[in-house]
Amino acid sequence: MQSNAQIVVIGGGVVGSVCALRMARAGLPTLLLDAPSDRRPASYGNAGHIAIEQVSPLASPAALRSAPRRLFAFGGALDFRLSDIAVWGPWARLYIGRSSAAHAERGRVALSSLLKAAGPAWRRLSADLPSPALLIEGGHIVVWEGARAAAAGRKAWTGADIGEARLRELTEGERGGLKQRLHVDIADGVAFDNTGQVRDPVLLMQALEQAHLEAGGERRRARVVGLEQVDGRVHVQLEDGTRLSPDKVVMAGGVGSGALMRGVGHAAPVIAERGYHIEGPVGDWDALPPVVFEDRSMIVTRFGERIRASSFVEFGRETSPGDPRKWAYLKRNVAELGVPMNGPISEWMGARPTLPDYLPAIGVSRRAANLIYAFGHQHLGLTLAPITGELVAALAEGRAPAVALAPFDLDRFASPAMRQTAAIPQIQTSQPQEAQP
Repeated sequence: MQSNAQIVVIGGGVVGSVCALRMARAGLPTLLLDAPSDRRPASYGNAGHIAIEQVSPLASPAALRSAPRRLFAFGGALDFRLSDIAVWGPWARLYIGRSSAAHAERGRVALSSLLKAAGPAWRRLSADLPSPALLIEGGHIVVWEGARAAAAGRKAWTGADIGEARLRELTEGERGGLKQRLHVDIADGVAFDNTGQVRDPVLLMQALEQAHLEAGGERRRARVVGLEQVDGRVHVQLEDGTRLSPDKVVMAGGVGSGALMRGVGHAAPVIAERGYHIEGPVGDWDALPPVVFEDRSMIVTRFGERIRASSFVEFGRETSPGDPRKWAYLKRNVAELGVPMNGPISEWMGARPTLPDYLPAIGVSRRAANLIYAFGHQHLGLTLAPITGELVAALAEGRAPAVALAPFDLDRFASPAMRQTAAIPQIQTSQPQEAQP
């Protein structure tokens, strides 16, 4: 494989694609490596929601307390594959340790800094893509069917930090639209303004690839099997035996980033947090933004002429087979609600890359002078991809990032001994500046 790229980006999902585009736009020759796979990753199968309201991390005392009643065995959306306990068991211990009130508050402050910048970064990215109107800033709706769930849900959202989003009552038109379309009664609901969705995740990924190529970037289908460390720098080893020696490497490989980063001495406890969706041709759902059915832990989003119902937080190996019970659950809920899927229904399962504190890892390695990382965005990969791309481009150019990155340093998971033996990062930047409006 011949390439003149100064920077190799590992990972062809939405985070890696935006990082590659932003660096190519900055004039840096960039090669994006996208691993071949039979499954489309979470960047294609997500709910399409720009979730700037999700400021509180899912590692918290409240989330930990609520876990038992959210288990799939009791009708909820949380599940742990028993056959994969060797993978999620150690991760779960770390998660419990990171779910204290103090850790949760630090996580909230850290996520707030990213999510505050996410909306403006999304608008900049949307304006920079060849396909128009990929970003729809139409808010979203959360509804409850049961009175007790409605009271608890409304109280929780009213007291939550929702960042730049705005909470309001449903309009009569929104209430009427729900009543007209659904087969169940809605006890209560609220609307969020300033959130949004992408018109279609697949169209977004195609637009990112086109824009990257038009900016002079390269894209190859190739699997990275290791990072070779020589004299404080990493080289990229591919499955076919090719060895790449770029000026810089950006690790944005989702769940697969963990093993590669551990190969150069990092503690990187990323796990596959698997989600499921079903999708079919749309009926009369045209007037509604994304709707979250919180009792059922399910979100319904329209993408053009198709409608998608998404759910589940399932911990296991990325490569484990999908669970047919999860798709059956979604089909049953869609039928009960009366969500129109008129025609053949497709099924999808994919893995979100999640770290135990539910914060992403964004920064510069202390173990290799030329290694930048950006992975572990959990449920917020789509939401945070544009701001992450801008931050990574700043690091690659030696500029100050617009958001302070100390909370996202991967060495927060390193042991004291690992920290003492770490080298000083050689990609130097000045102090962080304020994010662009």
